Amino acid sequence: MAKTPSAPARQPGRQAPATKAGRIPVLDLRPSLPENRWPVRAFAGEVVPFSATAFREGHDLIGVTLLLTDPAGTETRHRMTAAAVGTDTWRTEAQLATPGKWSFRVRAWADDVATWQHNASVKIPAGVDVELMFLIGSHLLGGAAADAARPDDERAVLGQIADGLVDTGRPVNERLALVTDERLERALSDRPVASLSTVSEPREIIVERERAGVGAWYEFFPRSEGAVRHPDGSWTSGTFRTAAKRLPAVADMGFNVVYLPPIHPIGRSFRKGPNNTLDAGPNDPGSPWAIGSAEGGHDAIHPDLGTVNDFSHFLRQADKLGLEVALDLALQASPDHPWVTEHPEWFTTLPDGSIAYAENPPKKYQDIYPINFDNDPEGIRAEVLRIVRHWIGLGVSIFRVDNPHTKPLEFWEWLIETVNRESPDVVFLAEAFTRPAVMQALAKVGFQQSYTYFTWRNTKKEIEEYFDELAHDTADFLRPNLFVNTPDILTEYLQFGGPAAFKIRAALAATASPLWGVYAGFELYESVARPGAEESIDNEKYEYRPRDFARAEEAGASLAPYITRLNGIRAEHPALRQLRNLDVHRSDDESIVVYSKFLGGQYTGTGQPDALIIVANVDPHSVRETTVHLDVTRFGLARDTPYQVRDLVTGSTWTWSGDNYVRLDPFHEPVHILQVLSQEG
Repeated sequence: MAKTPSAPARQPGRQAPATKAGRIPVLDLRPSLPENRWPVRAFAGEVVPFSATAFREGHDLIGVTLLLTDPAGTETRHRMTAAAVGTDTWRTEAQLATPGKWSFRVRAWADDVATWQHNASVKIPAGVDVELMFLIGSHLLGGAAADAARPDDERAVLGQIADGLVDTGRPVNERLALVTDERLERALSDRPVASLSTVSEPREIIVERERAGVGAWYEFFPRSEGAVRHPDGSWTSGTFRTAAKRLPAVADMGFNVVYLPPIHPIGRSFRKGPNNTLDAGPNDPGSPWAIGSAEGGHDAIHPDLGTVNDFSHFLRQADKLGLEVALDLALQASPDHPWVTEHPEWFTTLPDGSIAYAENPPKKYQDIYPINFDNDPEGIRAEVLRIVRHWIGLGVSIFRVDNPHTKPLEFWEWLIETVNRESPDVVFLAEAFTRPAVMQALAKVGFQQSYTYFTWRNTKKEIEEYFDELAHDTADFLRPNLFVNTPDILTEYLQFGGPAAFKIRAALAATASPLWGVYAGFELYESVARPGAEESIDNEKYEYRPRDFARAEEAGASLAPYITRLNGIRAEHPALRQLRNLDVHRSDDESIVVYSKFLGGQYTGTGQPDALIIVANVDPHSVRETTVHLDVTRFGLARDTPYQVRDLVTGSTWTWSGDNYVRLDPFHEPVHILQVLSQEG
């Protein structure tokens, strides 16, 4: 019979072959994007949760550490904790303070000391392997004490405990107490006794400037600010100089971004009249989104608004007030745009020889030609990049992009990557009210901010589900800008909800997301809709709409003071300048929404935690009374302990607990914005 050859003897110290699993598997790293095709994005100052799945065979315990590297190459270590028994999920969080390219890895390792502590705590009281358990511990801690890389105070503590464990002259119960001595955790927290280590592959995080993730936006049409109507029906347009006079009031309300619809020349062919009619008169200014005329295209300024020098004056005045100016980037053209004659290949020609105009059935935009990005992709890319660079050169660093979902995704990926490589501070906001997959894909390829479905989420259930989704499910890539209205969006909730509806929506938007926005007229409770449309009557897209904001405020008919208070609260409370820290709580009423936002003291800059509770009656027509049920551990408090809260709008204070009675009157104050002041007891 043939002799079976024996297996080769294992060489001492020989390493096992590398595997994808690793000796201690590290899986499911987050933050991450599906397929890891694009990097995770965060903004400077954002507190980011990290998690991973890690485990080993058998019953021995492991430890898990986040290894975080900042743009300067400095690595910091953050111990991760088990999320729940049996899940093998480990978590921690870290604040990413500076813009640039960050990376992280997760290290899992056999926690020999924790395994020994567990075994010793079970065996020694049972009288099993008593001295052996003490000896194992002494060897582990003694070896750590001999590590010259450790600080002397740590080495002294570890050596003292190691000696004490095997001091048979001491009672067993005294030596058993050393097994769980709190000094051990302190001494080993940064430098644990580890073996069988596995480190994951690195993951990248792009951290952008704070304004990419935090801001309060105000939209207005510069042509309406200072516009004058004459007795014969003609108009003198507002200019950048007259519009600049509106900026101090915008800054006083606490906004920090002013968004301007397109400022370019407007075509005359098929110009739209009031309320999107087809019969424009000689005094109708047309839609700013019908870009291009004999005066120029996307790199030109409408002559009625002024010159480049006037625009630069507007930018300087805004900057003095702490305001950034966001410019509209609408890649489309009126029939009069120079592109139409210079580059007819950039448009879609129909079989009858006409150029296809824009449609969103049943809406038709005869005054706009959409661009065909497939006929000459290189030429279009070069032209758009030139335009964006032109405005960046004038001082614009934020672009609100009109309808990006109607252009190829790969185009935006290329454009944003190219621009941000040259100008990292430039921010792009996607105005894409479209299917979730498309909206999310735009964010994944680079858009720093996104419009959302917020305007159509009005019931308690809708709001709770959507806020939870934005704060947790998509926060690794999508930053929601919660605009309360736009020139095209005046929802039924605002049409029929009265002033209470406006206050409720503003409070929700300003507290739920670090980004929110208002279109001018919202503070005046403009709520009359154009029949058959979800937009205001006499839409400002098609006509001048000068407003007397000061008179309305003097008459008490303005929401501006409330908006000012909301933005003041946001400025005072860093918890509201975070996205991922929103937690939904319960109420017994179908119209009372409850959520909290919490930021630990290590991140606030003051050393004190910042905790807020928002309780909103989303029924603008009825007084609501109910009980709200709070998981107080979500905002840093111990269960069953009373605590003080103060309403940051009214100044009222109460003592609260886990369950609390509330009464919210939409005709007075429909929303509590409560600061947790202290924990009593």
